[in-house]
Amino acid sequence: QVTLIESGGELVQAGGSLRLSCTASGGTFSANPMAWFRQAPGKEREFVAGTRWIGYRSYSADYTDSVKGRFTISRDGANGVALQMSSLKPEDTAVYYCAAAATAQASGDIGRGVGDYNYWGQGTQVTVSS
Repeated sequence: QVTLIESGGELVQAGGSLRLSCTASGGTFSANPMAWFRQAPGKEREFVAGTRWIGYRSYSADYTDSVKGRFTISRDGANGVALQMSSLKPEDTAVYYCAAAATAQASGDIGRGVGDYNYWGQGTQVTVSS
């Protein structure tokens, strides 16, 4: 059984930084896309950042426009993914979810849809105060 566990969410002031971490168990995800999504109250879950394997110890990354230059996604070992968030804004407030695809992907774009991922964590709350 695959399980994803997120950590790192908390209350932070605008302009501050946070690092979210996610670890998957029950499978091997070194060549599978992993991503972060977020969901604010009353809104749909949206893609934040994703990463996929492109070669030996190399990964590509993709970001939604609103976080480019502020957030950085990185792989943390074979089954981990992290999201470094800086210059946080109140509009970044949401529950952040880690996601992983069930199959490896060696080419093509990183999926940005909820349906592109098979496994999900429970979410971690990020609250940015103004």
